[in-house]
Amino acid sequence: MSGTSEWLDGHEEKAWNAFFEMQTLFWPQLARRLQQDTGLSEPDFAILGALVRAPEGRLRPYELSGVTLFEKSRLHHHLTRMAGRGLITRERCPGSSRGAVVALTPRGREAVAGAFPRRAEHIRHLLTGPLTPAQLDALTEISEAVAARLRAEPGADGPPAAGGC
Repeated sequence: MSGTSEWLDGHEEKAWNAFFEMQTLFWPQLARRLQQDTGLSEPDFAILGALVRAPEGRLRPYELSGVTLFEKSRLHHHLTRMAGRGLITRERCPGSSRGAVVALTPRGREAVAGAFPRRAEHIRHLLTGPLTPAQLDALTEISEAVAARLRAEPGADGPPAAGGC
């Protein structure tokens, strides 16, 4: 490693520790509050939110894997549980004997519509509320820069492009 230390310097270490602690505290609290208030888990919300934004409320399972970052079998089991709760259905893909489409049900649409305001309230309370407008702008800029770097890394798995059956 020419020109760089193998260890983080004090400034980098302080930033890393703050970031790590924030992430460690934030995600479980958001997930717990969302589950308590709406009965939806964060993966439920991610899947339902993606379906709400999709044309006709339908996406292929591989497209949903990009929003959950679940491996194929874990996504299959999660979708099965969601279908059992009446939030989604699985349909055959027109023109394909093997393809499937995940479709949002009216119950799923109602559940996510009711959850959006509560989730926004929790995000404001836990994340954006303690920040000044300048800090919020800095958080946005920092997050975009890090996400751009992560997307550019070799082997980075971003959400798959929408496609037909």
